[in-house]
Amino acid sequence: MAYTLDQFIADTRSILARDPGPSGREQVRVNLEKLLGNRDFIREYCGDDAPQGLKVLYEDPKLGFQILAHINDKARVSPPHDHGASWAIYGQATEYTDMTEWERADKGDGKHADLKPIRKYRLNPGHAGIYQDGTIHSIDYPDKARFIRVTGTNLDKIDRVKFDPKTGEIQPMYTQRAT
Repeated sequence: MAYTLDQFIADTRSILARDPGPSGREQVRVNLEKLLGNRDFIREYCGDDAPQGLKVLYEDPKLGFQILAHINDKARVSPPHDHGASWAIYGQATEYTDMTEWERADKGDGKHADLKPIRKYRLNPGHAGIYQDGTIHSIDYPDKARFIRVTGTNLDKIDRVKFDPKTGEIQPMYTQRAT
C-alpha cells in the first residue's frame, strides 16, 4: 500500500513532537521522499489538473508546521533568501529544481551582504533537500516544475530576507510565492 498524505502528516506530527531539531527534520525529509513515491499523491496534488500556484495542504494547529504544494507553470530563479527562524524541506514532484546554498563572506551590516555559493545540487523527482533555520539558499526551476515544501511554521508570519546577489542589498520578504 502506498504511503499517503495522511500518513505523512501523522508521522511528521509524531516525529516533530518527539524531536523538533535537525535529526527529527531529517526523518521528515526521508518520509517526504517516501510520499513522493506515491503516484496517486503526485497526480492529485501536483499533476496537470492541479491548480497553479501555492496551496497549503496542511497546517498543524499545535506544532505549526506546514505542508505546501508549489504548482509552477513558468520557470523561475529565486534570489538568495532565507526562511528566517524556520527550516524548510523541498521535495521534487515533477521536472527538477537546482538548489544553491550560500554563505555570507562578511560580518554584515544589516543592509548589505557579501554572499558566496558553497553548495549546488539538483533535486530530481522523488528527492528532497533540507535547509535548516536561517540557511541562505536560492532555487532555479523550469516550466512545469512542481514540488512539495514542508516548513517549520507559516513563513508569512515571520521575518525573512532576500539578497540581491549583484549589489548585496538585503530586503525583507513578504508573502510566499509559487511562481
